[in-house]
Amino acid sequence: MNPFLAIDLPALLIAIAASVACALPGSLLVLRGQALLGDALSHMVLPGIVVAFLATGRIASGPMLLGALAAGLVGAGLIALVRRAAKLEASAAMGLVFTVLFALGVVLLETEAARKVDLDLNHALYGHLEAALWLEPRAWSDLAAPSIWLTAPRPLLMLVPVALALAVLLVLAYKELRLASFDPDYATLQGFRPRLIDFALTAATTLAAVAAFEAVGSILVIALLTCPAAIARLCTDRLGAHIGFSVLFATIIAVIGYNSAAQLETSGSGTIAAVGGLAVALAVIVRRLRLRVKPPVASPGNGPNTAVRPLRPGSA
Repeated sequence: MNPFLAIDLPALLIAIAASVACALPGSLLVLRGQALLGDALSHMVLPGIVVAFLATGRIASGPMLLGALAAGLVGAGLIALVRRAAKLEASAAMGLVFTVLFALGVVLLETEAARKVDLDLNHALYGHLEAALWLEPRAWSDLAAPSIWLTAPRPLLMLVPVALALAVLLVLAYKELRLASFDPDYATLQGFRPRLIDFALTAATTLAAVAAFEAVGSILVIALLTCPAAIARLCTDRLGAHIGFSVLFATIIAVIGYNSAAQLETSGSGTIAAVGGLAVALAVIVRRLRLRVKPPVASPGNGPNTAVRPLRPGSA
């Protein structure tokens, strides 16, 4: 048995797939100034996932997704209710609701019923990337057989289709997403429904968070949703390039983060999140140094010292 094929390769592939799946909706969340929505969704889905565990007694992608979507819909309804009843701002209502739902999920994880289902609080919150094992491939040549990939660890079999589905949906709905992101009023005049698009983006974010749950848990997934997109935002002012760069940086962060965790013998998901944060800080420093050498060209509504150019709807 090749130790790399059995231990490191599946964990590395899962880390890359989770990062890419989260970067696709995350790129739009950061662009639209809704990064907090990704944080809220990753927390709000926890009670739904735990209830699915308790109902089925096992980790299954179908019940997990249904439970998470139900929790997300309940959370969205509660946010709207709190905003109207307490007359709070959207961010305040969102912070209140996702904190309460997240706490409920933590309490459910500590119940006797959850212990019988073998739910672990740390793994649910921070993931367990290192637990992925793939014993079937004995040599690199085995990976050439398509059937061997059907024996891959469950998180990988869940993340790859999710990432591909999100990529296809993003391509198919690119025009609608572009209009709804940059000019919702014009999108409405063109017959599009910005609210429907907002709901679709929320559903896509929830799907990515649920798919990445086993790998990075319900807390650290926010780093995968925001860090690659934040770096991409500093690199380009084109929407298509912004999405492409988000996927590229997500892959790089996953590879560097997992290899660093293997060398340091630390948590894989935690190290990937830390590398993502450091990468954002490095990107900001590099951008500042470049601005000192060559100031950005001023654009309407922006002063000469604007750090990030306004994103344009055209593709790269």
